Parts: sequence; C-alpha cells; structure tokens
Amino acid sequence: MNLRSGRLDKKMTKGAAEYTSSLEADKKIFESDIKCNFAHVLMLKNEKIIDDEVADKILEALTKLKDEGFDALTFDHSVEDIHMAIENYVTDMVGIGIAGFMHTAKSRNDQVATDIRLTLRGKIIEIQLNILEFIEGIVKLAEEHKETVTIGYTHLQHAQPITIAHNFMAYAQALKRDYQRLADTYKRVNQNPLGSAAMTTTSFPINRELTTKLLGFDSYLENSMDGVSARDFIAETVFDLATLCTSLSKMCEEMVLWSTYEFGIIEMADEFSSTSSIMPQKKNPDVAEVARAKSTVVNGELITIMTILKAIPYTYNRDLQEITPHLWNSIKVANDTLKIVSDMVLSVTINKERCLELAGANFGTVTDLADVMVRERNIPFRTAHKIVGRLVNLCIEMDLEIGDVDSGFIDGIANDLGFDKLKLSNDLIKKALDPLENVKMRQVPGGPSPEMVQLACNNMKNFLKEEYAKKGVEN
Repeated sequence: MNLRSGRLDKKMTKGAAEYTSSLEADKKIFESDIKCNFAHVLMLKNEKIIDDEVADKILEALTKLKDEGFDALTFDHSVEDIHMAIENYVTDMVGIGIAGFMHTAKSRNDQVATDIRLTLRGKIIEIQLNILEFIEGIVKLAEEHKETVTIGYTHLQHAQPITIAHNFMAYAQALKRDYQRLADTYKRVNQNPLGSAAMTTTSFPINRELTTKLLGFDSYLENSMDGVSARDFIAETVFDLATLCTSLSKMCEEMVLWSTYEFGIIEMADEFSSTSSIMPQKKNPDVAEVARAKSTVVNGELITIMTILKAIPYTYNRDLQEITPHLWNSIKVANDTLKIVSDMVLSVTINKERCLELAGANFGTVTDLADVMVRERNIPFRTAHKIVGRLVNLCIEMDLEIGDVDSGFIDGIANDLGFDKLKLSNDLIKKALDPLENVKMRQVPGGPSPEMVQLACNNMKNFLKEEYAKKGVEN
C-alpha cells in the first residue's frame, strides 16, 4: 500500500524515502504495534464500529503475523514505517476491502505513541530487575565484609576508617534510588494515548477505557494534542538512565583506583581485565574503563532528545521520529553497562590485609581522639581539633607513628597551646586510635559499625523482597 497515491501524484525519491524512513528503529516496536492494532480492532468490534466478521479476519491475520515474527514482513522504499508494513501484511492476507477497516478511528500519530510506551514499559521493568539483582549481590558481599576495615576518603585523601561493607552499601543505596526513579517514571510512561488519532480524537464512538484496559495502561491521556506529541516521558526515562550510568561510572572509577598497586584494596577478576601488548606484567581494568566511558553516551542522548523537543510546536511533527532511536540506544547502553559492571564488581577479590593497613595509616583515626577529648574532658570540639591538629604536625616532624602517641605527649601539646592538661588514660587513647574499635563506636544509623551495616542490609533485603513481589519474581 502506498499512502502517497491518493493525495500526491509523484512517488518519493529513493533517497528521500530512505532518509525519512524509521524502519530500522521500528523493529523495536514490532510486537507492540501488533498489540496496539489488536486492542484497537477488538474495541472497534466491541463497539460495533466495524462488523464482527471483518474484525475477526483482521485479528486472525495479526495473530498469524505475531507467530511468524518480524521477518514475515516485506519492505520496499514505499513503506515508510512499521505501521504500514504490518497493514500491508494484513492486506495481503485478507484483502484491502477488509484490512482497510483496521485503521478506522486511528492515526499513525497515536499508534506510534502507544507503541513506544508499550515497548518502553517492558524495557524499564527489565532494567529494574537487573538493578535489583545487582543490589542483592552487593548486600551479600557487604554481609561478608562487615568487619573488613579500610580507610574512607574525602577529596581522595585519607579521611576516617570505614568498612568495605559500608562502602559497598553506598553503591546499593544509589542503585535503590536509580530503581525508584524508574518506578516513578513508569507511572507517566504507562498512560494510553490511543484514541487521540491525528490530534483531535475521532467522530467514531470509540471506547478509550477498553483499549486502556486491554493494553494494561493505568489511564488514558486526557488531551488528544498532548497525547500524540508528548515525549517528555522519553526524556525522563533517559534522564533516569543517565543518572544510573553516573552511579555505575562512579563505581568503575573506584574499582580502577582500588585495583592500582598504590591502593591495592582489590584485585579485579581476570575475566574483566586485559594485559599490555608490550608490558607483560600489566593487569589493566579494561572493562571498568570502557564502562566508565560508555556511560557518557546516555548523557549525550539525553541532550540530543531535549534539543529535538525544545522547539517543536504542538502537535505531531516528524521530528519526533528522530527521538526514538536515541531512546533505544540509551536503553541498550545503560542495560549493557549495568549488567557488565554488576558482574565485574561482584567478582572482585578484597585484600583484607591491605585494607587494615590503610585504615591504620596516615592518622585516619585521630578524629575519634578529638571526640574522646570532648566527651571525657568536656572541652569544645574546636579546642580538641586544634590540639589534635598540632599533634599530627609534630608526629610528622618527629617521624612518629600514631601508635607512639600517649597521654603525656598529648598533655605537652595542650600546655604549649595554653590549655589545661587532659590526663587521658593510655588505654582510652589506644582504643580511640584503633581502626576497628574506631568503626565499632559508630552506632548511629547510617554509620559503618557492623551492627549498623547489618541493619542497612536487612532493610535493603526487605526492600528487595517487596519489589520482587510487586513484579511477581521470587528471590
């Protein structure tokens, strides 16, 4: 069928047809287009808008096409998109006198908008399930390392002792928010534009509630102009995916750093590494580096989508066709990156000895020494901060280890600064400066102590159980 044969005298040139065709991207919405047509024809039949016999023959042809798959379609340059390819298939099966009725009270404008939403909601659920699986793996890893103490960083400088578990659970919390953003976006994706037709609905007495129910939408869009032109749900989805990729890229950055000789916190699995073509000793974190780079692709797709949308008038414009390839690419890149980063992160080997060494080095525990001064001697924290700051300077100047610090050394500094002697016990000082004890004292919810990390793990496991149940998945 050639739509141009009615209004237009001349066929589109081969070059123009190829340039404006959306067939390559339309492969993604093949099954959704069949579902859309099926629901629409069922509704037309139910509302007595077309005869039962006509509707049944169309539905039979659509069912046959679904079974045969995409390869059953025939394409040439007169076929602009998947919608016409499917209509041509039905026409070849049942004839134009019957197939022509399937487009009653429907436009390609509301049809494509419906197809995209149907396909996208399935992709969102797929990505969400992959996020849940990653979180589940992180929780298991965290529970194994609740007492694996290491150093935490601010400004990429040694800060305070934490546990590996606490660090990994930070990943889990970020992923949880990424999951929740997609869940919220899903609400706006799962709205039915079918029935908007070209832009003003139709004079046929269609039943939009029925097609909404048949297609599993939560509701239908209440303005037909908005129904055919709204693509903000695509921009919102791609924003969510860009944020997810940012979370993944940050993980990759830490994996790259931690796997260096200087850090030595982890060893990457061989399966996610490579070696040098010239330096045989090298073990390079290639997957982490490539994932870190590929994650930026989704940022670019988001900017492209927003730029296309910013100057399009209501309602449907062909520009909208150019948005969907960027959506599908964003989904592919984000999901592929999610799966490979999940496999990579969950396969690392933790160097517990090196972690403990870092936790006890470079004065990372002295914040707690200041806190002890405040608690035991009721002095202002700024006073304690000044004493401990001078203590660190003197240790560096005198080439002393933090374990060399005792009560007398601290009192001498306090006197030099014009403060009273603190007379802290050496046992109290030693406990404050011990990395594991340092972490165990942090009993505040959200903290790195083993008990608080386990609480966070338990809460996350409850979240996983609830979300799996919502999606009908046993975990």
